[in-house]
Amino acid sequence: MFSRTRLCLSISLACLSLPTFGATVDEPLELETMTVSATRGHSQLGKTPQKIVVISREQIEEQLAITSDHGQVLSNLIPSYSPSRQKLSNAGETFRGRTALVMIDGVPQSTPLRAGGRDGYTIDLSMVERIEVIYGASAEHGLGATGGIINYVTRRPQGGTLKQHVGARMEAADDFDHDSMGYKLDYRVEGNQGNWDYLAAISGQTRGVFYDADGELIGVDDTQGDVMDSRSSDLLLKLGYWLDADQNLELMVNRFELEGDHDYVNVPGDRDAGIPATSRKGHPLGKAPQNEVLSTSLTYSHTDLAGNLLTAQLYSQRFRARYGGGILAAFQDPAIAPVGTLFDQSQNESDKYGGKLSLSRDDLLDGYLKLTGGLDFLQDTTSQMLIATDREWVPETVFKNLAPFLQAEVRATDRLTLHGGVRHEFAKLEVDSFQTIASAGGVTVEGGNPDFEETLYNAGLVFQANDWAQVFANYSEGFGMPDVGRVLRGISQPGQSVDDFLDLQPIVTDNREIGLRLNWQDLDFEISYFESDSDLGSRLQNVGGVYQVRRERTEIDGVEATAGWQVNDAHRLQATYSHLNGESDTDGDGKVDTDLDGANIAPDRYGLSWQANWSDKLNTRVQANHYTSRSFDTPGLDFDGYSLVDASIGYRLPVGEATLGVENLFNRDYMTYYAQAASTRDDQFFAGRGRTFTLGYQVSF
Repeated sequence: MFSRTRLCLSISLACLSLPTFGATVDEPLELETMTVSATRGHSQLGKTPQKIVVISREQIEEQLAITSDHGQVLSNLIPSYSPSRQKLSNAGETFRGRTALVMIDGVPQSTPLRAGGRDGYTIDLSMVERIEVIYGASAEHGLGATGGIINYVTRRPQGGTLKQHVGARMEAADDFDHDSMGYKLDYRVEGNQGNWDYLAAISGQTRGVFYDADGELIGVDDTQGDVMDSRSSDLLLKLGYWLDADQNLELMVNRFELEGDHDYVNVPGDRDAGIPATSRKGHPLGKAPQNEVLSTSLTYSHTDLAGNLLTAQLYSQRFRARYGGGILAAFQDPAIAPVGTLFDQSQNESDKYGGKLSLSRDDLLDGYLKLTGGLDFLQDTTSQMLIATDREWVPETVFKNLAPFLQAEVRATDRLTLHGGVRHEFAKLEVDSFQTIASAGGVTVEGGNPDFEETLYNAGLVFQANDWAQVFANYSEGFGMPDVGRVLRGISQPGQSVDDFLDLQPIVTDNREIGLRLNWQDLDFEISYFESDSDLGSRLQNVGGVYQVRRERTEIDGVEATAGWQVNDAHRLQATYSHLNGESDTDGDGKVDTDLDGANIAPDRYGLSWQANWSDKLNTRVQANHYTSRSFDTPGLDFDGYSLVDASIGYRLPVGEATLGVENLFNRDYMTYYAQAASTRDDQFFAGRGRTFTLGYQVSF
């Protein structure tokens, strides 16, 4: 037998012994040796020219003790991530004002060809060991990361004898009405046998209805989908085999499903009168909104292939996102039923297959040079169906992508490290001739096979001024596509050809960033300023209640800062700040002139948290976020701003641990950011959740 501890560290999958929930905050996380698997060169945390954050399992647990909302967990931990919509749809939740590429163990979950805003719920967070966050445009994993990368790294077997874990949570609104009650159970078993290691985990969750601070039912989004009045399940299986001390083969399968219970219907509010949308008991037409995701990967790693680190991965993803239906103007067709009577509902369907190959060597030129090269390929087949009438709303679109890349790290001096790389994208769209549905004019569009080539560059430096101060600077380019499906389904002029349609051109985003990191005694601090520009960006505009794609120059800039103070062994204070500006060129003169609205950019935010470990058994956490008011050029959109405070307490029992969390501790009455800043519809004028309690218990044995 051989040491798996050494192997886990060597292949950079971070098999770290993280402190359990409630442990003292000064227990070492060994961040100085943690490598980030989402970077193709397996960069070390804190030594990169761009901002990278690794959200540990402990931090995830701290947030889950307060809320089960995936979007709010990310927003609480990522300053420039938009406030959660508190819905199944995360459309409008942006990262640095642009789209984030969401991955599970490197497998892309986002569906950029028909960006339906459903990649926020593709895995249960109880299955996640850590979240790797790369800020800013990046082409490291190809399509979609114009705002950054959010990589969910699933739990790994810890080794040793058979281990098991059971967790339970209960959630309730302030008045503890039975219809607001939600429950969750999760179970995990893991271990190893000889050269095999294994992990199996399962979770099930039901969510009740949500209430606002006034005790009123919050409006259900029965079109885009909702997490209130829903149930979800997740099954994660991992199986690994060690061929020898340097070679590992690992299979990962994750199946996640979330479906609404379909027991409530939306009652529109009155935006002008300040009356929020609410819900009433009822049975909406059609099938309930649903996410169904199956992600698989097979990864081979060799840590010493003639002195090189080899990583090869094959993956697939099957994604089905069903939306609620209605007798909507977009669905009407007089050839099927009289106008104003036809019910329908849509479903996005995406199937991905791909592979990633990378080879890295760290001891070139007497240790001064590290090179990483490789090749990625992806095929993404996407369509959108109207399932009640079996119509094709978005034609089947096939995106094929092949991209070789080379990345270099040069240790120029003991204090200065230079980074640089190049990636060349060969991309092709394949769309057969199709006819738009009646509401778009029923025009025939000639199919085509437009292809694109883009060479993307990145360059950066890290300068270690002294033992506690570091300066970093970075230039990187990201590669994305507009919402191709939304563009194609909206073609209303006859005689159009897919090959000649300008709005299908890719989005290339330039990201420039400079920052400072300090780590002096009990204080740590990081601040960065960034600019993000795209000559042919993609902006969503609300036209008559339907979002359309606008291909315009967009420019975004901002400042992010995080400061921490380890007051003593038991207490830690942390503050965060984020400021964003964004404009687009709406008149086509090459100069930006109009502010981006809340569907495209997050509000400025101040955050503060206090983590206290009073003993080896008792710990508490208090966190506050203030979102500042903002006005927009778009009529009807105006954000008043609001402040929210959350708190939790954890206690280690003789067997297991118990937690009690309170979201919106002071029961603040507010309308969500999206409701104020991104939508003018009365049925989307949603209040935020009032005070909500979460009671949890977990035990490992």
